[in-house]
Amino acid sequence: MARIAGIDLPRNKRGEIGLTYIFGIGKATAQRILNDAGIDVNIKVQDWTDDQLAAIRGFINDEIKVEGALRSEVQLNIKRLMDIGCYRGLRHRKGLPVRGQRTKNNSRTRKGKRKTVANKKKATK
Repeated sequence: MARIAGIDLPRNKRGEIGLTYIFGIGKATAQRILNDAGIDVNIKVQDWTDDQLAAIRGFINDEIKVEGALRSEVQLNIKRLMDIGCYRGLRHRKGLPVRGQRTKNNSRTRKGKRKTVANKKKATK
């Protein structure tokens, strides 16, 4: 079983797809890693030799920030935005969409479940 950066890669997937299971590695980065390590992207993870696995591990450790380090960096960036009080930071703090989306009809993912507000009752004469 291939274990890189604390993640067990799926054995029956192609190498290019298997590497995307690591947080911080997408398809393009996975292709770059495999090309620099001299490994065909179509070889399945279970068919990697120990030397190939070591080359991939070494490249990821030296060149790319993944998993815990990347997650903490992202959280620190969000905290910095909230601390300086910029618009994006305020949107993070309020739990609203950050990148300019409208909130009148959509944005249920960020706002959560609907909170129904009752109408004001009219006074009778």
